[in-house]
Amino acid sequence: MTSGGPGQDVGDIYVGLDLGTSGLKAVALSASEGILARAGLAYPTRRPAAGAAEQATDDWERAVQGVAAQLGQQVPARRWRAIGLSGMIPTLVTLDPDFRPNGPAITWQDSRADQVGDEFRERCGAAGLYRLTGQWVDGRYLLPMFGQIARDDPARAAATAVIASAKDYLFTWLTGELATDPSTAAGYGCYELETGRWSAEVLATADLGRRASVGHATPRLPAVQPSTTSRPLRVEIAARLGCPSIPVVLGAADSVLGALGLGVRDPGQVAYIAGTSSVILGITGRLALDPAHRFLVTPLAEPGRWGIEMDLLATGSAITWLAGLLGGDLTAASLVELAARTDPARAPVLLPYLSPGEQGALWDPSLSGVIAGLDLSHRREHLARALVNGIVLESRRCLAVLEEACGSRRAVHVAGGSAAHPSFRTDLADATRRLICMPGNQDIAQSARGAALLTALAVDGGWPEHAFPMTTEVAAEPDEARAKLWDELWATHEAARHRFHPGTSPPADTVLS
Repeated sequence: MTSGGPGQDVGDIYVGLDLGTSGLKAVALSASEGILARAGLAYPTRRPAAGAAEQATDDWERAVQGVAAQLGQQVPARRWRAIGLSGMIPTLVTLDPDFRPNGPAITWQDSRADQVGDEFRERCGAAGLYRLTGQWVDGRYLLPMFGQIARDDPARAAATAVIASAKDYLFTWLTGELATDPSTAAGYGCYELETGRWSAEVLATADLGRRASVGHATPRLPAVQPSTTSRPLRVEIAARLGCPSIPVVLGAADSVLGALGLGVRDPGQVAYIAGTSSVILGITGRLALDPAHRFLVTPLAEPGRWGIEMDLLATGSAITWLAGLLGGDLTAASLVELAARTDPARAPVLLPYLSPGEQGALWDPSLSGVIAGLDLSHRREHLARALVNGIVLESRRCLAVLEEACGSRRAVHVAGGSAAHPSFRTDLADATRRLICMPGNQDIAQSARGAALLTALAVDGGWPEHAFPMTTEVAAEPDEARAKLWDELWATHEAARHRFHPGTSPPADTVLS
């Protein structure tokens, strides 16, 4: 134990909470001993209409209390030093003047605001908005999401005093103070990367006051604070969690802290985190944009470092969906195992844009999933293989763009979801001709670990012992013979994409070498 002041002892455990798409994950990290405990609880996503994806903030709050109880059974709460946050973006929470939610949260999977997003981008000027924000803003960003609420539910829009992202709301619930960090702010659609401020020009173009209701105050946005900002846990919430009123660290977006949890923080490194979606993030030491907007730019938790990010939407969700569709005893993990036992060349072509839309190197909300070349010889293992092929090939596209942007082909550090299976890592190595590495303990939720690491830096001024570099192992090395097979699969994949989605702008269709 270390002293926290006269008559007060503080603990030596940093708790990281990751508010994810399907559930809350948590770790308890000791500065000297590493991860001592982990916990998790799921919550539902409701889909009351076509394209809708909503969650209840009450479910998030119950999940926080539940995982705190789970952690407390493993590591006494009196040892907790501080709590740090990670969260999915962009997910919209609208708040009344007392910071209470006035409707369900709208998650990033919701596609109802696609038209509003297109109109918003057109009004702002798409290229200029990208240069300003580093984002190809569409209907999954918070300002267009709120614009859709204003169209569908004017009363809710008029009652909204504050627009917040999911993690912002969690920080507010825990501390009573509203704030966001730069990486989460990027998901609003109006955060200026160079100045670190909300864009007054973009907000004026969005005209939130008019969209809420004539005669009502314009909804405001949270103050943007550094990721290491901390505030004390509210006494009443501390009592519910069974811990002292310890600091709560603002944290960052799940993609940013997932990379940090993997130990990916130096320019040229690449993180590949497979979850509900697959996040592919490369690190740069300078602000770099792409004229073709094939990637978005995310401020990292450490000032002066930037993430070049592409998100393959619904990859994990697609695996779970197909496993349920094919029935029997299939789970998401067993579907990947089924695919592993099947020749990749025997599968039909599957374009895995099932969210619908895509935010990888092909940024297009209109893309839809396609299965081509299906015949009576195909069984469920071939469909499983087709989906894995599609995910691997879209990953290849993204990693090729990262190589072009960062100028290097370093090892890819992977974690989570499908990446937990050895065959997926082998396929990814062969298809991309890259070395694939993974942490020594694959079971850790990396975004939660990243939140705990950042919490240690925020409250005690330094990284925990042995935090970096991560202990990793080589998970897969590329095999040139199999790489040539993936070149052939790539050509077939791209031919199908051009046939069924001829409007997409193709990145260079080259063979990796």
